[in-house]
Amino acid sequence: MEFLTNSLIELITQTSTNLPPDVRAAMGMALENETPDTQASQALGVIASNIDMAKDDEAPICQDTGMPTFIVHTPVGVNQIHLRKAIREAVAEATRRGKLRPNSVDSLTGKNSGNNLGVETPVIHFEQWEEDEIEVKLILKGGGCENKNIQYTVPCELDHLGRADRNLEGVRKCILHAVWQAQGQGCAPGAVGVCIGSDRAHGYDLAKMQLFRTLDDVNPVPELAKLEDEIMQEANRIGVGAMGFGGRVSLIGCKIGAANRLPASFFVSVAYDCWAFRRLGVRLDASSGAITGWLYRDPNRPVERMAKAAGFPLSGAEKLQLR
Repeated sequence: MEFLTNSLIELITQTSTNLPPDVRAAMGMALENETPDTQASQALGVIASNIDMAKDDEAPICQDTGMPTFIVHTPVGVNQIHLRKAIREAVAEATRRGKLRPNSVDSLTGKNSGNNLGVETPVIHFEQWEEDEIEVKLILKGGGCENKNIQYTVPCELDHLGRADRNLEGVRKCILHAVWQAQGQGCAPGAVGVCIGSDRAHGYDLAKMQLFRTLDDVNPVPELAKLEDEIMQEANRIGVGAMGFGGRVSLIGCKIGAANRLPASFFVSVAYDCWAFRRLGVRLDASSGAITGWLYRDPNRPVERMAKAAGFPLSGAEKLQLR
């Protein structure tokens, strides 16, 4: 596995510095749909310039590089202990290179480890599969949007929306409330991953897993596909807007899954992610660890620039301020 660690460093670097095409497309639509010469329009212009600068300089898109969360699928027989060690080495090296901010803080002492390694950080989920290659997916979800995750115990009463019952209409109210309560603190426009059902702990995990779907996919469950579309339309009419300044775009994605639950429990778990929706993946050769392909993007396709759609002029002074 001579190339494994370097392949993982490249995955971390690209995830932190280069938004995937589906997120770029969604943000491009947000720029086009926003009312010109408003605070929301200006905020989106700054965001667009920041996205371009991060790609050009191979620098983090956001100063909060989030909690590295890896989803790893391995063929039967691959040494997961060795993989875990390589992931931790890659995270520490990427941090040393400035591609990740030191984000791992001891919850008892408050001490920062300085290299993003600590108890249960980074987060790594392993699954076996019957394919020949290793697949590694990574999401970097920052603290600001992580703070706006929310879980509802249904039935419940929601501000401005009334009673949410144990049905899809109740779920709809919960999701809209989740978008509303995030406001600018969630760095809108954002995306939500949702789990209907399961238990408290696993429901949150499954909600976050929905964020590994592309923003332009279609839910295979017709009822959930319809609900996702309704949420996108309604959420963008509630007026939160970019960074909470008001406007036409509060949400760039809504992905919903459902899991079986206990008869006595009905949870709606919502994982909120910000506009800096950093999520990529790679396929690796199981013998060498070399990258055989990328997920969520085609490396041969030119990266579309964002700022031209916004018309946000750079004076040169912004370079140190935007990140």
